[in-house]
Parts: sequence; structure tokens; C-alpha cells
Amino acid sequence: MVELIYTIYICALFLCCGWLKLRYQFSKLVCHISSKDFYLFALSFYYHSALVNKRLACLLFYAGIQCSSQLLLGHSKSKPELSVPSSSILSLKLSFPPSATLHKTRFSFPRDCLVGGDKNWLKFEGREKMDYVNGPGRNHLFVPGPVNIPEQVIRAMNRNNEDYRSPAVPALTKTLLEDIKKIFKTTTGTPFLIPTTGTGAWESALTNTLSPGDRIVSFLIGQFSLLWIDQQQRLKFNVDVVESDWGEGAKLDVLESKIASDNAHTIKAICIVHNETATGVTNNLAKVRQILDSYHHPALLIVDGVSSICALDFRMDEWGVDVAITGSQKALSLPTGIGIVMAGPKAIEASKTAQSLRVFFDWKDYLKFYQLGTYWPYTPSIQLLYGLRTALDLIFEEGLENVIARHSRLGKATRLAVEAWGLKNCTQKEEWYSDTVTAVLVPPYIDSTEVVRRAWKRYNLSLGLGLNKVAGKVFRIGHLGNVNELQLLGCLAGVEMILKDVGYPVKLGSGVAAASAYLQNTIPLIPSRI
Repeated sequence: MVELIYTIYICALFLCCGWLKLRYQFSKLVCHISSKDFYLFALSFYYHSALVNKRLACLLFYAGIQCSSQLLLGHSKSKPELSVPSSSILSLKLSFPPSATLHKTRFSFPRDCLVGGDKNWLKFEGREKMDYVNGPGRNHLFVPGPVNIPEQVIRAMNRNNEDYRSPAVPALTKTLLEDIKKIFKTTTGTPFLIPTTGTGAWESALTNTLSPGDRIVSFLIGQFSLLWIDQQQRLKFNVDVVESDWGEGAKLDVLESKIASDNAHTIKAICIVHNETATGVTNNLAKVRQILDSYHHPALLIVDGVSSICALDFRMDEWGVDVAITGSQKALSLPTGIGIVMAGPKAIEASKTAQSLRVFFDWKDYLKFYQLGTYWPYTPSIQLLYGLRTALDLIFEEGLENVIARHSRLGKATRLAVEAWGLKNCTQKEEWYSDTVTAVLVPPYIDSTEVVRRAWKRYNLSLGLGLNKVAGKVFRIGHLGNVNELQLLGCLAGVEMILKDVGYPVKLGSGVAAASAYLQNTIPLIPSRI
């Protein structure tokens, strides 16, 4: 009899709220929370229904939230349709467990829930909060790393763990160590695949080749060169910082004057970021080597190639780079987790006398296991190794020079789009333009952070924020790794809509048209895999 009474009561509530719009997506309940006043309204639904059935309580709690928000804000001008499948209600089994009290089904509320603004989702005990990137379609990832991962790589990594001391993993590692040299364009380098990020690779390069107090010259041209300099100083090196305006390349004339006056060879290393992703600036490494050679200076050339190697032209042997580093999450199109260090013969020799403290990043531990044929002093990520194998295979299938040419085309197309929009590149000279990331300057009346926020919230498009000195002034479009023409054009179309949203007078389609025309006309110039 009690069940019947409650059933009639619940049905009456639904009839009274027949105009209410309900959504039931993917077995998760989604709502907009409008005002603190909804609590009292929703609580009356929830309290009675919780005594009957938890699932029904969830439905009615959501109904109360929707009802209150529409009543309070007047959002329901017309009669919304009922979109909850009838089976969702009819299949409910009503029961009366003694413990079915109000506190048994708990909800948590985000503080910034706004109707018509940010989308927020109800969080149920035992369930994860639904993320917007799990909504319709896919997230369009156009930050300058991490980048899109090819499906082939994802499938290659989808495997169980293996014993890294078994014969299979050393055999795999041997091929990786040989093939990874090709993307650095070196035959004499010694590779280290370290379970770390680019920051760890920085530290490995420095501590294995230098001693505390050593004098080094380091160029500050953006956020990531700044972070590297901070690391160098914390490692107790004596750093000569050569600073440029953000948007300019390294001041190589200053380097030349320092090298020319260093007759005692007190400078032990030159540290330079090849491609600064914060500003979209690429430095001329060949010129750096030319300066060192012209004065017969023995300083090591240590290069951060995190966002350049395997995307931009990089020639380790030809340019006399002594240590170069990159990360798996950039142009290699893998998840984060492998810091790749390539050490030339001079760097390996320097590591024998370097006095910097190191444990996890010590090259001699790796070299010892290389000689044993087991390769790994510490546990590697087996899944990432198989992913790296597939990533290299894809690069060699396309052809490394074709990969570099593809990045060049995508970079040029992006810059043409920016020009068509009437905006400026943060990079101040064409000789410094990056082919892996474009930093776009916005007018003073626009906050670039809002551009990035709106891109993610409204269009499911991920763009790079402006960092540090250029925060709020630029947004960044990453075009490196596993990306093609149509993907880029979709990104550019999204950026145009966002610019329109934030009040910039862009002509929709202008940038896409400029980029499309260039890409179409340059297709025959690039050899195809077909």
C-alpha cells in the first residue's frame, strides 16, 4: 500500500512539472545550476524520493535543479520536450531499505555553476566529474605540445606489461637506440631514453657535462629558456644570461663578443633553445657553431630541441651540437614520458670528469647496461617503447624530409591566416618564424586568455596560452606532430569564430581561404607516400 502511495505521489510530481526538460545522457545526469535558491526547491523532490529509490532520487533531484533555474531566471518561455526515455522511469524498482535516508546519496556542487555560462556536471559519489572533452565530437588539440597521438601509436601501446629484462625488450631497445639517431641526423651520437620529461632531459644534459661553478652562456628569449636558466642557476652554474625582447631571437652578436674575449676559455658551454614555443621563435644553430669555430673555442654546444627535433631542420653532426634533447610528447607524437638525450663524443668525454651530482640521470649507469646488452638501469615504460617504435616507423614511412616539409607548409599556412585576419605574429622577424607554433598577438582591448578559454569551453578547441611576459597578449596555435592540412583548417575556422565572439572584426573565412589556397597550391611540391 505504501509503495502505491509513493508511486502516485511521484507520478503527480511529474505531471505537475510536465513542462520540465530532462536530459539523460550516457547514464550521467547533466545540469546547469542557476542560483543558491534552487536548493530548497530541489530538496523537497530529493528528500521524498530518496526514501524510495536512489536512481529515482537522482532523476528528481536533477528535475528540481532544472525547474528552479528555469523558474527563477525565466528561461522556459515555451514548453520544453521530455527527453528522458520512458524506460528510464518505468524500469525503476521501488523499494524501501531502512538505510535509504537523505545522507546516503551525496552530491557535490561546483562553486562556479552558471546558467548559460560554464558547463558543469553533477558529481555523484563513486563517479568522476564529466569533462567537457568527453562531450560530442573530439577535442581539437592545437597546443605546441603535447600533441595528437596517431591511432597506430595508441594501438601499439595498448598492451600489457612485460619483463624489461626479458629478451624481447632489449631487442626492441636496440633498434630504438639505432633509429632515434636518424631524427637527430647523427651517426656519432649516443642516445639515452630516460623515463622523464624535457625538464629532466635538461638536467641530464647539464649535470653529466658540467661542474658546479662552470661558466656558461645561456640565451633568454621566452618562458622555456627562462625556466632552463632557472634550472642552470639552481644547479650552481655561473650563468651569463643574454636576454632578448620576447619575440626576438638569440643575440648572437653578444655571443660573438663574449667568445672573442674569452681567451682563457672560461666559458664551458653555450646553452640555447632551438625553438622557443612561448613566442614562436626559432634560433639559427648553424650560426652559433660558426661563431665557436671561428674562434676555435672548445665550449660545448647544448641545445634544447624539445619542440624542434623531428619537425624542424636539425643537423646534429653538421652543426657540431654536443648535446641535444627532445621529448616524446612533441613532434614524435607520443604521450609524455620519454626524455631523449643525444650526446656527442665530446659530451661523453666531458661526462667522465663532470663533478655535478647526479643519480637517476647519470649516463654512466646507462652506458654500463648498454655494454651488458640489457640497456635499462631503471624500469622503462614498456608501452611507451612500443609506441616509440611505431612513431619512428610512421616518420620513416613518410620520410623525415617530408615530415619537415609538412611542418614548413603548415607553419606558412598558419601565418598567412594570421595575416588575413589583420593580426600580427609575436615573432618580430621572418628569419625567426617557427614552423611548429605561431604566437598570435591580439589587440590591446582583447584578453588572449579569454580567447583560449572560449576556444576550449565553446568549441572544444585547445589553444596555447600566453605565458609570463606575453600573458594576455598572445594565444598560440601549435602545428606540430601528427597533424595534416584539414585538421589545421578546422582549427583556423574555430579561431575565426572565437575572434568574432570576443569582439574582433574578423571576416569569417578569410584566414581559412588564405591558408587553403596556399596548401592546395603547394601539395605537388611535397612527395607523397602513395
